[in-house]
Amino acid sequence: MKLLSHTSLGRIGVGLLALATGVAQAHTGHDTAGVMAGLAHPLGLDHLLVMLAVGIWSVSALPAGKAWWGPSVFMATLLLSAALAAFGLTVPFLEPMISLSVVLLGAMLILSRQGTPVPLGLGLVALVASLHGLAHGAEAPGSGFATYALGFLVSTAVLHASGLLAARGIGRYLARSTAWVISALGTVCGAAGLYLLSQF
Repeated sequence: MKLLSHTSLGRIGVGLLALATGVAQAHTGHDTAGVMAGLAHPLGLDHLLVMLAVGIWSVSALPAGKAWWGPSVFMATLLLSAALAAFGLTVPFLEPMISLSVVLLGAMLILSRQGTPVPLGLGLVALVASLHGLAHGAEAPGSGFATYALGFLVSTAVLHASGLLAARGIGRYLARSTAWVISALGTVCGAAGLYLLSQF
């Protein structure tokens, strides 16, 4: 039963990644009407990588039993910054900074076993979340922000949970290679962020 659960989780992750490759990565031109638009928005490759990485980092770097801190900080900051952007707050060079945030999360994964101070790690998670929230909020509909926000919060929560489960699966089934696997995932994430940055 455990093996079936682990296999199912892998299939879900592959499905999410496949879906992400079909979603436009730019943050302009989305249909932002309603909850479905909110659900779809975090499935751009940059958002998807960051949100999965936050879940994985939280299991790898935070104290035992406190992995929920990372996703909680991310989602709270995401919602706040999205609301500020919906009310008109703008930041220059937002798209390149979002790509850099993917690189940052990759580096955080690589260094997750090095004992990064928890307040610093959570502060960096909040910084990354604020950038992604500004991108979400910039495309909020003129009305119905609440349903749009509900959509992107649900998608974000699912992605964080996927990252948490993936990290726990790595720790259970690849216990002897956990540090290497997490570092490899961080390298892939960072490389993807550099690729995204090169597109600007």
